[in-house]
Amino acid sequence: MEKKFKNTTIGLERGDITEMSVDAIVNAANKKLQHGGGVARAIVKKGGHIIQDESNKIGEIEVCQAIITIAGKLKAKYVIHAVGPQMGEGEEDEKLKNATLNSLMLADEYNLKSIAFPAISTGAFGYPKDKCAKIMIQTAIDYSNMGTGIKTIIFTLIDDRTYDIFQKELNSY
Repeated sequence: MEKKFKNTTIGLERGDITEMSVDAIVNAANKKLQHGGGVARAIVKKGGHIIQDESNKIGEIEVCQAIITIAGKLKAKYVIHAVGPQMGEGEEDEKLKNATLNSLMLADEYNLKSIAFPAISTGAFGYPKDKCAKIMIQTAIDYSNMGTGIKTIIFTLIDDRTYDIFQKELNSY
């Protein structure tokens, strides 16, 4: 499923983000950039330890920040590591919006044309999937409508339930 907003196509795909053939995939990272579980672990497992090595050189980043590394053996060229909020830490909605926005701005800064996002913070960080879909899709649409060099934004969702939640949200536009 996909919809066009200005010059950008926003789409949904059910699958494994590590298999995406895009300029950058987004890693739902933690502040210490240690890739021990969830999406982060899958990225390093498939892309190689060089991704963790690059992250170690960067060190720690704050919630809602995003940084970029090479993608090792992944099909993508880069990995954008975005730190989303943990439920209960406060201002979670704004932090998720900024993690998404900072990832998109970083993609533009690097002149990337395609980017794939997971449902940031909905795993171990406990963020509700329906709120995640609403915030991430709205942020992507707003960013697209402002004008961007990014041609394709894909939300790559690992299971049917998450896909259905994001599909319902995107269909509302």
